[in-house]
Amino acid sequence: MSTPPTPGRSSLNAARRARELAELPDRVVDVLVVGLGATGAGVALDAASRGLSVAAIDAHDLAFGTSRWSSKLIHGGLRYLASGQVDVAHESAVERGILMARTAPHLVRALPFVMPLTPMVSRGQELLTRTGLRAGDALRVAARTPAALLPGPRRLSAVETLRLAPALRPYGLRGGLLSWDGQLADDARLVTAIARTAAAHGASILTRVRALALTGDGAQVRDELTGREFGIRARAVVNAAGVWAGGLVDGVRLRPSRGTHLVVKAETLRGLSAGMHVPIPGSTSRFLLVIPQGDGRVYVGLTDEPADGPVPDVPEPTPGEIGFLLDILGSALDVPVRRDDVIGAFAGLRPLLDDAHGSTADISRRHAVIVARDGVVTIVGGKLTTYRRMAEDTVDALLASNRVTAGPSRTARIPLVGAASPTRLAALDAPRRLVQRYGTEAPLLAALGRDDAALLEPVVPGLPVLGAELAWAVRHEGALDAADLLDRRTRIGLVTADRAAALPAAEAAFGTARA
Repeated sequence: MSTPPTPGRSSLNAARRARELAELPDRVVDVLVVGLGATGAGVALDAASRGLSVAAIDAHDLAFGTSRWSSKLIHGGLRYLASGQVDVAHESAVERGILMARTAPHLVRALPFVMPLTPMVSRGQELLTRTGLRAGDALRVAARTPAALLPGPRRLSAVETLRLAPALRPYGLRGGLLSWDGQLADDARLVTAIARTAAAHGASILTRVRALALTGDGAQVRDELTGREFGIRARAVVNAAGVWAGGLVDGVRLRPSRGTHLVVKAETLRGLSAGMHVPIPGSTSRFLLVIPQGDGRVYVGLTDEPADGPVPDVPEPTPGEIGFLLDILGSALDVPVRRDDVIGAFAGLRPLLDDAHGSTADISRRHAVIVARDGVVTIVGGKLTTYRRMAEDTVDALLASNRVTAGPSRTARIPLVGAASPTRLAALDAPRRLVQRYGTEAPLLAALGRDDAALLEPVVPGLPVLGAELAWAVRHEGALDAADLLDRRTRIGLVTADRAAALPAAEAAFGTARA
């Protein structure tokens, strides 16, 4: 089998950042993007792939904000159907299909979910959920996503349900409802792939560059590594700063909501092999999500609570939210999960547009493109699943303003870095974990072990992350410090003890990778 091509123009590293940052003050770019979460990176890719010159900046790192705190799911929009948002649900189903079939099949795969029919689930609620699952499958069909990628729903016997979720309480269990949705290998890895694909199309992807002030024709920024301030000139400016967007542009009113997840060990749930939907009492459309990650961890989430006040860099789960999640989970289990069993927790803030609803759970998940008087275009709202459509709509708004000229969006047909058909991915000569996270680049990571066998060993005993992943992140994924490696290029940092154990290897990776 032939060796995959080297990363080439998609590589992000300290040397490229320094070079492009030095050149930026002497250029006038077509589009300046502020924010490098999924949406900002998506805007950079959409604009660059249309032939526009692009600079995209972030005060911190790729996926530093909301994009790394998701449930790691690519939703088909079932919840939005329940609330009557048919257009939002259809858009989600279409974008899910694009990711799974064309743009990121290496990062998104089908995950089975079971809703246990416990005594707390009435026959009426069961019927309502079954109807919803059939409607969700109709969305899949309308989105032209093959059943081979996402099978249809069906009812399970109690024995089948317990086989998928052995930790469930068997007493009174009358079966389960099986459905399928898309699961991301890692949300921050998706953002990294989007950003690198944008770089391959000529975009300058610049982390640690903070926007101090925006106007319709550029921004005043600061290099956070050196403290140097300078101006960036642009024909069009996009504010994709997520929950921080309102601080950069007047008139953008956001009402962030906090979504909290718990992290538990897989053995705590007796080897869960499918996700679970556990109904939240009092709601017909909200469920507790229990999501196995394939790395010995399981995520349990999520809350939807107003997050008033200043926006923190890293949101913190509250004790009340942790207790709420454990209580709902315990309602379905044979042996409840205790607080001592929680090995980590994380929270993210949804950048919801304030529409004066009483509860953040009721605010629409539609995205909004807002054009300020001076021409700055702000994109807020939406969901991780629909980042590509949000980016397309944003660049279309730039074209409508006559500030730049380009053709239609191409991103529905552009594979992200590492993407390939399932057949080609299955034939790659590399460890399965690397293929599922790096796609066609997996053999290149495996090849790093030819010169240093230690790079194919786990960074920390008992964790699946390999030394080669850290070295690769420094050389090709724009990691600039140990936090980038532990908290975003990998998920080691979600568990405090694991982070501390891996910190020496992460710090050493910079010397090894650049040697």
